[in-house]
Amino acid sequence: MKADPKGVLTGAHFLDGDHACCEGALAAGCRCAFGYPITPSTEVVERISRRFPMVGGVFLQMEDEIGSSIAIQGAAWGGKKVMTVSSGPGISLMMEHIGLAAMTETPCVFVNVQRGGPSTGLPTLTGQADMMQARWGSHGDYETIAICPNSPQECFDLAIDAFNLAEQYRIPVMFMMDESVGHMTERVVIPEADEIDIVERRYTKKPPSDDYELYALEDDNPFVPPMPPVGEGYRFHVTGLTHDDKGYPAMDAQTQQKLIRRIVDKIRLNADAIAKYEEYQTEDADIILVAYGITSRVVIRTMEMAREKGLKVGVFRPVIVWPFPETRLKELMDQTKAFVVAELNYGQVVLEVERLVAGRAKVVLAGHGGGDIHDPKEILRLVEEVAK
Repeated sequence: MKADPKGVLTGAHFLDGDHACCEGALAAGCRCAFGYPITPSTEVVERISRRFPMVGGVFLQMEDEIGSSIAIQGAAWGGKKVMTVSSGPGISLMMEHIGLAAMTETPCVFVNVQRGGPSTGLPTLTGQADMMQARWGSHGDYETIAICPNSPQECFDLAIDAFNLAEQYRIPVMFMMDESVGHMTERVVIPEADEIDIVERRYTKKPPSDDYELYALEDDNPFVPPMPPVGEGYRFHVTGLTHDDKGYPAMDAQTQQKLIRRIVDKIRLNADAIAKYEEYQTEDADIILVAYGITSRVVIRTMEMAREKGLKVGVFRPVIVWPFPETRLKELMDQTKAFVVAELNYGQVVLEVERLVAGRAKVVLAGHGGGDIHDPKEILRLVEEVAK
């Protein structure tokens, strides 16, 4: 399906990443958002508060992040595409509801404009230390999708992907911006509405009845059940408890295994289809720099400087970090000698690279505590040490 022209601000604009994210959400069909101010994400909801009412949408500033993260789920079950926006401390408060969205299979988008932490940390400065929180922050077994844009243009483009994936897999999608990308201003080109593909909500084809099963699979989709349309006679029960196909609590191991296995497998078994990544000069690379978000732009300069010195260095950038594009990384592992993982933390995504490489190539962390970005020359010195 194509985007609604009312929500598409077609043309070339100079936008920061926060504002571009809002425009991407509108283009994707989001018309309902709840949030609470927190640096450095406030500009997203400031623009939402102005733009959404122009196209028939709704934004409410809630009393806190906890209220925001549960309100979007009520709106999602009411038939809306929904989002909330925050930064590290606020996302921490939302974790219980992210787990609820995973368990109830509620399509929604959580935007995290990352800053330096932990705790209050550096409210106005950049960081990338929420990546493991995005993957494992709530309790129990579940999977999520985490997307990392590295430019305002991608904040627009990938916001559309975030909503599409949320609808396709009925899952909470984490949109992992960082302060640098959120606050940088660049040219953003927004295409015509008929050039934007969006995924609409998939509704059940079964008629309302007393035997209606909320989580029954349909249309030969082995992973994702359709949702019921609201206001058309369907009665259903939504709970965070382990539930059967009718949606009612079922407190037994057999139901738990059936339900959680499907919730996990709908992402794990489709990881290659979900994967999104970029590569630069990896064809002959002896050393591959792995980076995401703003750091992926820094390591491009490192690669260029290394090539000028005769070092065969490439870049592998996960655009979607979770699920990690492990199939492609394993292919690169067969041809390279070392991976240098650059991230604005002291070791998170590097742990995933180490797990996949399993000792068959060298893995080195170029860590940084946040507050500013890496100096590409510092990463180059580390590359030179690895090359020796």
